[in-house]
Formats: sequence, C-alpha cells, structure tokens
Amino acid sequence: MSEATMGFNRTPCPDCNATGELRMDSENITEDFEVEKQTVITECPRCLGLAFSPPGVPGGA
Repeated sequence: MSEATMGFNRTPCPDCNATGELRMDSENITEDFEVEKQTVITECPRCLGLAFSPPGVPGGA
C-alpha cells in the first residue's frame, strides 16, 4: 500500500470480488472430438487488477 492509495476509501471491486482477476471457464473441442476444459485468468478491467474500485469509476468510492 502506498500513500497515494491510502488517501481514499477502498471499495471492493464487484466484478472480481476483490481478487483483481477474472476467471472464465472455457471448453474447446480437439481434432479428436474430445472436450478440453480450461480456466482463463485475466486482469479485471474494472479495477485494473487492484482488487478495489478506484475513485471516479462507477461503483467505486
């Protein structure tokens, strides 16, 4: 935590549930017609991976 981030109220990001990541389950079918399942993990676009909504963002402080 830096002094710049301590100056405002932290509101947990509702999109990623305060984890900073979005997890999406994905299914692909291979050439052998087998279902391949995987979880794609990406940075939350709303909080930019910070796990809380920055001020000025809808749903933020």
